[in-house]
Amino acid sequence: MISNQHKILDAILEQGMLPLFYQDSEAGSIEILRTLYNSGVRVFEYTNRGKSALPNFKKLKEIRDAEMPDLYLGIGTIKTAADANAFIEAGTDFIVAPIVNPEVAEIANKIGMLWIPGCMTPTEISIAQEHKAMLIKIFPANILGPEFISSIKDLFAGQLFMPTGGVEINLDNLKTWFKAGVCAVGMGSKLISKDVMTKGLYEELAENTKLALDLIKQSK
Repeated sequence: MISNQHKILDAILEQGMLPLFYQDSEAGSIEILRTLYNSGVRVFEYTNRGKSALPNFKKLKEIRDAEMPDLYLGIGTIKTAADANAFIEAGTDFIVAPIVNPEVAEIANKIGMLWIPGCMTPTEISIAQEHKAMLIKIFPANILGPEFISSIKDLFAGQLFMPTGGVEINLDNLKTWFKAGVCAVGMGSKLISKDVMTKGLYEELAENTKLALDLIKQSK
């Protein structure tokens, strides 16, 4: 039997992209989630980056359960054990972090939950592996670049990497990342921009989401 963490990991690999965002507005967050889902997204990360993150996440979970039963809904920017426990209680399917926190890893591993830590150095990658990270987020990828992946991937044979930051909806950019050795890309403001959130540009978001998913298929 395939565990839930393996199912979610497989879904991320299949999708090739993990969209992520945070917005204070509950209504806006719901509309973006619906837009992403209707555009083909089946794995999504809401980020814990504001005071409304937890109540908004709980509402998104309700919407997911009612309208999108085949969507995996995860939480990102989890830096502490307290945050991990709060969002696990709220029903998150997986956890993404900008750092390697062994306490968060232990909480996730204990319940068989997918935990995706953020790493910037080979030492951090090694520590993440010690704590059973199946997928590692390279962050901030806009600083490190595809060359970093190319340089370290042989040191960590078999490890799955996903860059977040600096990934663009551009075929050349995406091909460069996948050629360097990533298995998927995290996509935040390049996909879900401030204009999308503040002006409600959901049709534009839908078009860009479909384009990104198509370009990723071509790049893999």
